[in-house]
Amino acid sequence: MNRREALFSIAGGLTAATLGNLTKVYGAGQTRKSRLGIADFSYNIRLRTERSQRAKGSLSDPLNFLDHCYNIGAGGVQMNIGIRNEDYTHRLRQKAQAFDMFVEGSTSLPRDRADLERFEASVRTAKQAGAKVIRIAIGGRRYEQFSKAEQFKAFAERSLKSVQLAEPVAARHRMRLAIENHKDWRIDQMLDMLKRISSEYVGVCVDTGNSFSLLEDSMTVVEAYAPYAFAAHLKDMVVDEYEQGFLLADVPLGQGMLDLPRIVQVLRKTRPEIRFGLEMATRDPLKVPCLTEKYWATFADVPGSDLARALRYVRANASPESLPKVNHLPPNELVKLEEANIKKCLAFAKEHLNL
Repeated sequence: MNRREALFSIAGGLTAATLGNLTKVYGAGQTRKSRLGIADFSYNIRLRTERSQRAKGSLSDPLNFLDHCYNIGAGGVQMNIGIRNEDYTHRLRQKAQAFDMFVEGSTSLPRDRADLERFEASVRTAKQAGAKVIRIAIGGRRYEQFSKAEQFKAFAERSLKSVQLAEPVAARHRMRLAIENHKDWRIDQMLDMLKRISSEYVGVCVDTGNSFSLLEDSMTVVEAYAPYAFAAHLKDMVVDEYEQGFLLADVPLGQGMLDLPRIVQVLRKTRPEIRFGLEMATRDPLKVPCLTEKYWATFADVPGSDLARALRYVRANASPESLPKVNHLPPNELVKLEEANIKKCLAFAKEHLNL
């Protein structure tokens, strides 16, 4: 059965509008869609707005999110699918297959043994929906979350125990857990954890921008994590100085400082099967206060040369005119801007990154 035939074999589960779009794409031979997927955080503003308004047809429903991402030309989705029954996951999987889109999950690790049932149910749901990878975020912004080294040490120990609890579940379901470098782990700490776990089912969701806030060079991060990469968050960044450190902001792909073609090339060469998902936050710049005492509370082992290198890079690439200043906009305008930014990223990925 070819893809076009597969589309209409499940026609009963699709809306008329969606079927119309499918006919156009597969029947009329339109230009291919992007192969870049979309992580649901890229729609953080819209999702928050829909929750506050209790909107019908919210993108928080994976079926709706998949429909929307297909309609704007994305190649897949990464999101928290939740815990669903088999009828729901069957529909989601069939629709993704008909759209020729990939599905990746996203969930939190088990906090303790009592939380294993919830974790396993979320893994089972993601697998039934067709996911082979689940993205895992463990921590937040380390330099904001902790003010003492002991706090981060305790967090690291808890995190390792959570991964150790999760690994047998992932292995049983043959599901790969991709831990994101989420402004928490520096390279040596992430790699140490992976080596201690030593499992083919535990790897990395490589975020191309996060680790700069930890004073790590973006290409060094990509090259270090590439052998362990199960998934990737593609983003572009701009920077500028401020009195306590530097500002770091997401911008549409191709408008920032990252060497995206090289990043994609490195990850593809090392992990040919890897899927790329856009994770772009439409918001004002984040402050990275790397010149304050609190920032350094958990970085006693980080050499001053890393700080010097990062600040040199910021000064060489400072782009104050490119920093987004959008938080003051009303919600409806923010939602429109968020959508426009995502579409720009898809267009750039298709034209310049072969995605």
